[in-house]
Amino acid sequence: MTQMLDRRTMERREIRLAGSGGQGLILGARILFEAFAIEGRRASQSQSYEPTSRGGFCHSDVVVSEDLSDFPLVTGLDALIALDQVGYDRSIGLIKPDALVVVDERLAVRDVGRLHRLPLAARAVATGHARIANMVALGAFVTLSGLCHPVSLEEAIRRETPERFADLNLAAARVGYTLGETVAV
Repeated sequence: MTQMLDRRTMERREIRLAGSGGQGLILGARILFEAFAIEGRRASQSQSYEPTSRGGFCHSDVVVSEDLSDFPLVTGLDALIALDQVGYDRSIGLIKPDALVVVDERLAVRDVGRLHRLPLAARAVATGHARIANMVALGAFVTLSGLCHPVSLEEAIRRETPERFADLNLAAARVGYTLGETVAV
């Protein structure tokens, strides 16, 4: 049984989406940030990427807490979503022992935290395009973590993505919910 993170008694939670530039990691973090805002929660979002626009290491972090006044940046990850090996390798040192870790099944990873190796890229391709693996990952993360409600995530997707991509991104998130449900039981 997957341990759910209770959104009603919110302690500080630090979440990272990591991979390479061009994978939609910053968009994914903005959507997660917006989902928390929809629920009236306090959050911060930051990002870092190498000078290359595609292919270089990129990560985007979201911190959600009742009180962000102490420090709005990550210091130890409660959750990691890694879409490629570089993102995983460059973030592993920040993972807390009980962190929720969602990675694409193709990655070579060590058993750390509550690890879930899922076919994120494969499901994205089957849903319509490889570039929506970020949305599949967000859907799985929301199901596995319980940090925000799927309705909030979907509203955030509608708000943060161009209208022409909204339906595809919503479909990808729903595929992710199903992936999360299959491993949560």
